[in-house]
Amino acid sequence: MNSEGPATNDGLRLLPFRGLRYVAERVGSLAAVTSPPYDVVVRPDGLHHLESADPYNIVRLILPQATTPAARHRQAADTLARWEAEGVLAQDPEPALYVYEQRRGDVLQRGVIGALALSEPSEGTVLPHEDVMPDIVADRAALMRATGANLEPLLLTYRGTGAATGATAIIEQTVQRPPLLATTTEDGFSHRLWSVTDPADLAAVHADLTERQALIADGHHRWATYLKLRAEHPDPGPWGYGLVLLIDMARYPLQVRAIHRLLHRFPVARALAALDGAFRVQHLSVPLPEALETLAMAAADGNAFLLAGDGAFHLVDRPEPELLARTVPHDRPTAWRKLDATVVHSTLLDHLWSIPDTPEHISYIHETATAVEQAERTRSTAVVMHPVAEEVVRELAREGVMMPRKSTSFGPKPATGLVLRRLTEN
Repeated sequence: MNSEGPATNDGLRLLPFRGLRYVAERVGSLAAVTSPPYDVVVRPDGLHHLESADPYNIVRLILPQATTPAARHRQAADTLARWEAEGVLAQDPEPALYVYEQRRGDVLQRGVIGALALSEPSEGTVLPHEDVMPDIVADRAALMRATGANLEPLLLTYRGTGAATGATAIIEQTVQRPPLLATTTEDGFSHRLWSVTDPADLAAVHADLTERQALIADGHHRWATYLKLRAEHPDPGPWGYGLVLLIDMARYPLQVRAIHRLLHRFPVARALAALDGAFRVQHLSVPLPEALETLAMAAADGNAFLLAGDGAFHLVDRPEPELLARTVPHDRPTAWRKLDATVVHSTLLDHLWSIPDTPEHISYIHETATAVEQAERTRSTAVVMHPVAEEVVRELAREGVMMPRKSTSFGPKPATGLVLRRLTEN
């Protein structure tokens, strides 16, 4: 039974739900059944690795493999139903919010997972900052319809006071108790999860979050999917909410990283030839860490990128002002026009290289070394980006200005598979 009533948009309204979780005794290990978010899994290598890690790995739900989209979605629904029937997955007995902790070395992230009332961007409660692709939203929507579940939480941030009050106080009290689960994934991150069911604790979280505004850090396509599915239900009920992880950036700052572009079947020599006279190009015969340091210094003075794929790195910077004036749209704020992602898409991809932004031509890779390795292996071009500052992202979002898609990667990202949310009853 869902505990969620009609959604309202008076600040962030985060409700408890009966989490659907792996039964530890039925799987090899909790680490072996988790996955990065669906759009971070590197295919096909990462997909095959996860599938072979454990027969119950969550990747079989978030990225099912079949010959047609309809078959993939049906397969995911059948797999989820079978795992529940076999007792591999089971719902918790009572609705809860879930405190979630990730830790590796000096990195510590804590937040709360729950069912968040959905709102349109125009309402100013949850702010997106990136555009989405309709075909990806349609695919995710079909998967959610078929499975009747939110399979992985979005990552949202808000700014509290920085003090251990409100939701943050409940989080930090909760982590003193033994967790529901604890595991360490192969990337070195430890993950712990607790449930919060005490009415007073839930009320304290609720009262604090109704004063907050959130930024979508990761999961724009899934948020758009939530909104699409809510619109399909005249009386949305549970479809009026979506599974999210909320992080207080004032207490637990996230890292903001770049997402790189891999241009399929587009060799570096061809990419460089098209830049003659339009950008300054410097050949760098240095290891990746040094190349990234050079990129960071160049990015401090303006648009700068690294091209890789031919065994070396090429710093591309100092674009011709007249070229930018011709190719970058003028209908957005100056901060948007100066974004590296804007210049990459408007000036490089659209104008100089004539490469469509479709999966057949471009992949988006989060890990820098992976982007470079794949470019070299396939004789393609990796466009290595420099991260954008978080305050720029937040300010553009407040102005209602969308950045080019895949402009940022906030992290660490929550592991997929620790807690799911049922939208329909079995």
